[in-house]
Amino acid sequence: MITYALAIDIGGTFTDAVLICSDGRSWTDKALTTPRDLLEGFFHAADLALDRAGIGLDQVDDVVVHATTVVTNVLIERKGVPTGLIVTEGFRDVLYIRDEHRYDMFDPQIEYPEPLITRDVTWGLNERTYADGTIGIETNADAVHAIAKELKSKEVSSVAVCLLNSYCNPENERKVRQLLNEVAPDVFISLSSDVAPQMREYLRASTTAINAYTVPITRPYLNALSERLKKSGVAQEPLIMLSNGGVVGARVAGTYPVRMIESGPAAGALAAGYIARKFGIDNLLSFDMGGTTAKACLIQNGQPLVVGMFEVDRQYLFKPGSGMPVTVPSIDMIEIGAGGGSIARVDALGLLKVGPDSAGSDPGPACYGRGGLNPCVTDADVVLGILDPLNFLGGDMALDLNNAQRAVQDLADKLGVSLMEAAFGIFSVVGESMAAAARAHATDRGVNYRGLPLLAFGGAGPAHACYVAERLDSAQVIYPPMASVLSAFGTLVTPVRLDLVRGGLCRLTDVDWNIVDSIIEDMLNEGKEALLEAGLPADSVAYSFGADMRYFGQQNEVTISLNADPRTARDLQELRSRFEEDYEALYGVRLDDIDVEIVSWRVTAHGGATGREATIMLADKPGKPKSSRKVYFEHEFADVPVYDRTALAPEQQIEGPVIVEERETTTFILPNWNLTVRPDGNLVATNQRQGDR
Repeated sequence: MITYALAIDIGGTFTDAVLICSDGRSWTDKALTTPRDLLEGFFHAADLALDRAGIGLDQVDDVVVHATTVVTNVLIERKGVPTGLIVTEGFRDVLYIRDEHRYDMFDPQIEYPEPLITRDVTWGLNERTYADGTIGIETNADAVHAIAKELKSKEVSSVAVCLLNSYCNPENERKVRQLLNEVAPDVFISLSSDVAPQMREYLRASTTAINAYTVPITRPYLNALSERLKKSGVAQEPLIMLSNGGVVGARVAGTYPVRMIESGPAAGALAAGYIARKFGIDNLLSFDMGGTTAKACLIQNGQPLVVGMFEVDRQYLFKPGSGMPVTVPSIDMIEIGAGGGSIARVDALGLLKVGPDSAGSDPGPACYGRGGLNPCVTDADVVLGILDPLNFLGGDMALDLNNAQRAVQDLADKLGVSLMEAAFGIFSVVGESMAAAARAHATDRGVNYRGLPLLAFGGAGPAHACYVAERLDSAQVIYPPMASVLSAFGTLVTPVRLDLVRGGLCRLTDVDWNIVDSIIEDMLNEGKEALLEAGLPADSVAYSFGADMRYFGQQNEVTISLNADPRTARDLQELRSRFEEDYEALYGVRLDDIDVEIVSWRVTAHGGATGREATIMLADKPGKPKSSRKVYFEHEFADVPVYDRTALAPEQQIEGPVIVEERETTTFILPNWNLTVRPDGNLVATNQRQGDR
């Protein structure tokens, strides 16, 4: 039986579509993102791919999977609705005081992002849950009803509730929700005991505030998506990509949008892990460069690392602590404002800078001809000759060379250099920025980045990856099929998955297994319910377990993986042994005389492999260049042959410099690199100078 699966990935500049048939055929396309109405771009991109396959949306009978930047956009652009916060009395300034950590001890003018919820819409409630979970002061109905009336008078549409120690006992928070619903039933309510049931007051408050700020946008958006798909004849509910690299149903995702922040980038990292396993490569660096940002992610043992906390809206790119923390599981990656739409400018010192500001899709780079005047990375690529302005998106979206030259010339005049030198300056600066980010990402995790293979994808990634690889001393760059839309493809090969965590602070010697049983059972039930809703059969749901542990007296914990349900063996020595192995690997020491604490328990509910594959057809005999063009690189022009990717044959080898074009992206191979076509359709560039070392 023939089935079809559709994936849509909405990025900052382009919306990508991938359609896969169960017989291995696949179709891809891209459309400009429509920020004013994301669903318009969603269905436009879907229609483009469906038209190529010659089918209608009602024939998509496998899954529709969606990755989106909607949550990220709301946070960065501060476009959420008026949101309130209810805390325990005395904690109204929790979002301003933060955790009192300074990310730069020597900066007297240190800056943090402004809280999403201001103090004038923050209320303190006279209630108290103690650290052991017992209720000291119950929730007062009159006080909550009074807050609800103020919420309505101030036109607050959503509220976060974060009461002290509610991760131990959510009773007071749930009572607040019940009482608020009695007076203000239309207000969205996010409880910290549901969103982030872990210790540390500020981290819980920040995560819950982000969820409350975005849920009035995402829930109606996903509801509208589900309804429109249903009207189009799609029977299945859409699946939504989460930051942890799993997909769940739209209802769960809409209720907890904080889990969707890294939706699109996570899909790309999962696809990178999928390709690394196919290649048999243990360690690899994924390099995803789109229209707005570039992302780097370490793939180790064929998998990206999932971390328990990350930050959004950092004030300083490489300074942890300068953003808003989010305590939900997420793929570990670094993201910088360096994409095709990143704007080049001259700073106060007369130096060339690129990004983080982006022209996005509207108006876009100057060469888009949509009113953009600022020189962007794509403009530089056009001026240098790397991109063919008449072949962008296969010619469906021709670029304006004159506009690109005009924009870059304005920058050149400010710098006092020639047009071509300014264009190459943009190309090289953005490449250096991405290499610096990748170095920082790898070094912070104790990994030697030198020589790691690079996986290049995203609309702009293949054009810049060779340059970045040289800066990282990489000997190999892999250009996968469907490179431009690989994140969308990643959502289709990603199993249904939900990561859950619950606080359970206790010393290892004092574990109360009755409490542990209850904590883990709650997570198992929540995970199973979410996966069943996503369409997974009950007998296909599997679970894996973990814990956050630390030595007694320490502030930070280490997340460990467990081989089985810890309740089965109840082996405390095994727990300690697993913790000390991971701790020693990170810090090079064991502290045998110190007690160990369990901070949180973790459960991952997941399905098995999706079984979806895309068969790539190659030419029967080695292809020849379809043309050549002059490319300016490192202060001189070179006549570079241009190949069509669809004309390449298995095991064909080409010496660089060379350009390989496909409809949605362009691969630029530098001099001293050799390109080989693998039978599976991957292009592999090898650095000959690196190989001679």
